[in-house]
Amino acid sequence: MIKVNYIESDGTQREVEVEEGVNLMDAALDNLVPGIDGDCGGVCACATCHVHVDGAWIDKLAPMDATEDAMLELTDERDKSSRLCCQLKASPELDGIIVRTPAGQH
Repeated sequence: MIKVNYIESDGTQREVEVEEGVNLMDAALDNLVPGIDGDCGGVCACATCHVHVDGAWIDKLAPMDATEDAMLELTDERDKSSRLCCQLKASPELDGIIVRTPAGQH
């Protein structure tokens, strides 16, 4: 199991254990993590699973593709740490990853 640490916009932290290969959006929804909506079901067609990835983990992620980049343009709080968690799959390299949810999803 892979540990994922979700930190809500109010600072509340939730550690979730995820099976390898599960995307971090599904893991959040399955564990009722507030701040992740996942309106499109994880097909990278919205930005309601936007997260800010802790800087220590950015270089361990698969590169962002053009579709994810375009969807992130829809967010209010995009920065260099922004990713869509539907595009991030749990892997041993990401064990312990920290992601922060924005104040709201659009």
